Amino acid sequence: MSRTHVAGVLLAGGQSRRMGGGDKCLRPLAGKPILTHIIARARPQVAALVLNANGDPARFAGFGLPVAADGIADFAGPLAGVLAGLDWAAENAPDCTHVASFACDAPFFPRDLVTRFLAALEAGGAELACAASAGRAHPVFGLWPLSLRGDLRRAMVEEGLRKVDVWTARHKLATVEFPLREGPQGDGDPFFNANRPEDLAEADRLIKK
Repeated sequence: MSRTHVAGVLLAGGQSRRMGGGDKCLRPLAGKPILTHIIARARPQVAALVLNANGDPARFAGFGLPVAADGIADFAGPLAGVLAGLDWAAENAPDCTHVASFACDAPFFPRDLVTRFLAALEAGGAELACAASAGRAHPVFGLWPLSLRGDLRRAMVEEGLRKVDVWTARHKLATVEFPLREGPQGDGDPFFNANRPEDLAEADRLIKK
């Protein structure tokens, strides 16, 4: 399997409370919206790309991406975004068997993320994969098979399940460790995320440096 069988979903459906609300991915980073940096890293890794966001999609018109809202109501978290990506791929990317998810607040994630996910699936016979660094899992960066789309929907709708790690624990998961040397300055976390205004200021310092 190669990237030609992988669609990507950019997860921007949250409420960004720690950032003060609004669309965190539209905040400026080094003179461009964070989302511009995210797209530049994600697009070359996948065959098709969709943005998961709720509300009026017109505010993202300038980015040239289709927008898919959560199918589960009331801001159900990243799993709802993953499910939205799987549903979109099933309808719009018939050659894709998997969906890679990318958080829209981590502008330094590895450029070979999907390649390593695919290698991990093949090496371990796993069903899905997620990223980790410094011993900490980053399940919003994951690789999800369309074959588990129905299972995920049932878990969310019938059980009210919302925690990513609870659902992934039910399946054969490959956790792919990324070293800190791949961070923005060669010694930081490649999954550094800008949750708060001070994090965004630090990301701006790192990217300009």
